[in-house]
Amino acid sequence: MKLLVAFFRLVRTLNLLFIAITQLLFYFCVVTPVFQQVGVAVPLSVPLFIVLLIASVLIAAGGYIINDYFDRNIDQVNKPGKLVVEKIINRRWVIWWHMVLSVAGIILSFYVAWKTRALWLALVNTGCVVALWFYSTNFKRQLLTGNIIISLLTAWVVLVVGFLSHYMVAINPNLYIGYHASKLMRLTFLYGGFAFIISLIREVIKDIEDMHGDARYGCRTMPIVWGIQSSKVFVATWMVVLIAALLIVQAYVLPFHWWWSAIYCVVLVIIPLFYIFRKLFTASTPKDFHTLSTWVKFVMLTGILSMVFFKIYF
Repeated sequence: MKLLVAFFRLVRTLNLLFIAITQLLFYFCVVTPVFQQVGVAVPLSVPLFIVLLIASVLIAAGGYIINDYFDRNIDQVNKPGKLVVEKIINRRWVIWWHMVLSVAGIILSFYVAWKTRALWLALVNTGCVVALWFYSTNFKRQLLTGNIIISLLTAWVVLVVGFLSHYMVAINPNLYIGYHASKLMRLTFLYGGFAFIISLIREVIKDIEDMHGDARYGCRTMPIVWGIQSSKVFVATWMVVLIAALLIVQAYVLPFHWWWSAIYCVVLVIIPLFYIFRKLFTASTPKDFHTLSTWVKFVMLTGILSMVFFKIYF
């Protein structure tokens, strides 16, 4: 039982669940209603979508594992009480599980690519596995590079579903009649952009939280290179961009009388972002930044859950 619990901790089960929920909501609450509006069946069938979802989860799980594998020394400083690699699970088993899960994710990606004639999907998902490996071995320790890679991969969780659905219509002209291509792409980039920015914010906050362990092992993360205050300004700038974008979106949907959607976004997304913004400049200890990171995860969750309103109002 101890090994099983450790394995679930190693693959970040809650994060994997979040990835699955994100893709499920985007498929059923955003993509499906766009096609239903014009009486067209979603070209990406539910069984194929589920295979794509499983591939995404497996690739992410493999990424979490390899990250912990190479971060063992740093984690001994930053979070010694949560250490799994070597302490509970042998390193050989850790690397083996990384290979099994990552290869399984790639195989499923090739299957979906074959069924949908989207070779680019298999190539990009394979690239995700490679990017996660190099992120763990090198990029994570470099200024901004690792932060941007993880933020792009987070955005890809949303983008892959929208892009694949759009691609399957684009290669089948008979389905294109009456299809709101621009609407699907706007929503895809809306949530993909939200995922990218909120992930970038959280990654930098986590770097500030972990800077002592990172510095000991030669990492060149933003707070180490630029300093904590400059890193806070970087985070605050992206928060201003995100809040401004969300307010613009609310101004856009209000003429359509999406009252509950606007109230939800203001209360559970925008106001928490203002709270994080205010607390950011007074935070000084790792505990403070860990609290901010938790709040950012809450905003990520509420932001993704807002997809439900597209199902209600479409």
